[in-house]
Amino acid sequence: QVQLVESGGGLVQAGGSLRLSCAASGLTFSSSTMGWFRQAPGKEREFVAAITWNGGSTYYADSVKGRFSISRDNAKNTAYLQMNTLEPEDTAVYYCGAGRKLIGRAIVGGTSWYDYWGQGTQVTVSS
Repeated sequence: QVQLVESGGGLVQAGGSLRLSCAASGLTFSSSTMGWFRQAPGKEREFVAAITWNGGSTYYADSVKGRFSISRDNAKNTAYLQMNTLEPEDTAVYYCGAGRKLIGRAIVGGTSWYDYWGQGTQVTVSS
């Protein structure tokens, strides 16, 4: 049984930082591209960042470039999203997804390519 468990969300003031974690089990993590997406109330789920299975490529939405950083530790079956200089517009539920060997911005940015999803973690940025 595949499980993705996000953690690290919370309430932070604008300009602050949070680090999200996504712990995976039941899948071959080292063959899985990991993506972070977010969904604000009344909006569709949107791409935030992704990292390929070997960490060789990373992708970011324009809105988070230079502020967020995605990484992974295959020994710990965990992906991370370091979020700096947070803005109120970053408020959303953040989800991690896993898809086998996804590569290319057009692919990793699409929710339909991911096979598994976590339950999400709430990030709230106050102004």
